Amino acid sequence: MVGSLSSSDSQATRGVATHYADSVKIYTRDGDDGSTGLYFGGRVQKSSDPIEVNGAVDEAQSSLGWARSLSEPSGRLNELLITIERDLWVLMAEVATLPANRHKLGPGKSLVTAEMVTRLETEIDALSGDIEMPKEFVVPGENQLSAALDVARTVVRRAERIAVGYPLEGSFVVAYLNRLSDLVWTMARWAEGPNHRTARVH
Repeated sequence: MVGSLSSSDSQATRGVATHYADSVKIYTRDGDDGSTGLYFGGRVQKSSDPIEVNGAVDEAQSSLGWARSLSEPSGRLNELLITIERDLWVLMAEVATLPANRHKLGPGKSLVTAEMVTRLETEIDALSGDIEMPKEFVVPGENQLSAALDVARTVVRRAERIAVGYPLEGSFVVAYLNRLSDLVWTMARWAEGPNHRTARVH
């Protein structure tokens, strides 16, 4: 049968799967004491400030992923959201690093850069140029994608508020989250199209 596995292929596939299952464990039990590991080593309590920040960013990333699932595959917003989701891994790596290990971080790989913030500003300007942006508060929910983006924006805002309470010297983490919330708001308006329901009935 075309596309079926031979007996030897099937055995080989099972062997690879078994090896993978044996070598990679979803659970480690290391966190059963309420602690978690950091990038470049060290452990902190799961209730500590950097983990609170990354927990909120994790939620933001997942919310953005939900919005992306509602966007057109390979479309403008879809591609932009993929880039942002990857950026947030960089941001979380930086936050999850002890101050003593910050010199080990790599710009754009595990350290948020000024260029990453500027790129968000460029995207805001580009999307804003496509449609007339509302000058009043907008009623969320014009369509599923814009509603999902508005939810994601609120989660990003919360992550920013928590990050403000965990300042990192010379870091662009807060600036990135601040600009990201602006971009996600702009994306939601772009997803709505030319018409926006505002808080005031005209």
